[in-house]
Amino acid sequence: MSELSEQASDKQNPERKNSTHYRYLVFIGRFQPFHCGHKAVIDEALKRSDEVIMLIGSANLPRSLRNPFSVAERAAMIKGAYSAEDASRIHCVGLDDALYNDTRWLQYVQAGVKSVTGDLLTDIGLIGHSKDSSSYYLSLFPNWASVSVPNYHNLSATPIRDSYLMGATPTPERTPESTRSVLDAFKKTDDYHQLHEEADFIDKYKRQWQSAPYPPTFMTADALIVQSGHILLVERRSMPGRGLWALPGGFLNPKETLFDACIRELREETRLKVPEPVLRGSCHSQHTFDDPYRSARGRTITQAFYFQLKNDPKGLPKVKGGDDATKAFWLPLAELDAKMMFEDHYAIITKMVGL
Repeated sequence: MSELSEQASDKQNPERKNSTHYRYLVFIGRFQPFHCGHKAVIDEALKRSDEVIMLIGSANLPRSLRNPFSVAERAAMIKGAYSAEDASRIHCVGLDDALYNDTRWLQYVQAGVKSVTGDLLTDIGLIGHSKDSSSYYLSLFPNWASVSVPNYHNLSATPIRDSYLMGATPTPERTPESTRSVLDAFKKTDDYHQLHEEADFIDKYKRQWQSAPYPPTFMTADALIVQSGHILLVERRSMPGRGLWALPGGFLNPKETLFDACIRELREETRLKVPEPVLRGSCHSQHTFDDPYRSARGRTITQAFYFQLKNDPKGLPKVKGGDDATKAFWLPLAELDAKMMFEDHYAIITKMVGL
């Protein structure tokens, strides 16, 4: 087979190259935390490639029960599990989430890989284990070979993370020494104690629904209000996400529409000084956001309503925090910070406003 024919065959059937050696193998994950199953994938990648690119997902987000560890902490877990020589072949790159926008996420992945390789034409493969729907990304890169690795002892980061945040110590059977070292140090911080308190809150919250015949699905409504390049936000008073910025909103009452719930929650949390007829007439669009992992409280679907208020020479309407909000405030869109935003509210804003 000629070299050109072989390259064409490889593109049509990436799995054909499973046994070959690559210049780079890319491993995408959140590694919250890095465990022995992840290490088994890297071990295989180091055998099959010159260098390994670790794209560490959910970068630049506030600490939460689902994402408690920073990119730097996860990189320390990963590289600390290897000798200096092998660690020098492992490149850790933070990867931002782009919920509700696969195209943007693909761009982030390409940029992350290119930051190491210099181009996207180099011999590159994706390595991983297709454990569930969260690993669908393995099929999104048809131009890169796919290297599948078997599951390692059915390990999952979720139960390790959940038990750790409730106070347990991860075991050597599930986590490398480097991970346990980072977790031991993190356990002494204020951030850990806040997450521990929140984990206990969520555990008690979910216990209220233990007798339900099936896990409940909650419905909420959120208001996205924009005027003169500013967005209306609140600072959360209570757990989960105490102190983070959020869109005004809340749970649907039994006898109200989603739109009415949005208006009610907006009034309760911000005391927005805009007549209700004007507010209702300013609704530009609405969208459903239903990522299964968007809320620690359980499956929660939200309907977000986007309001565009007319520019006013008198300035922005007055607001005041109330109900579940410590304060309400107008923020210039240029100052939005993903690291300060609750749950998926940053993704909701970027999706609806088109940032």
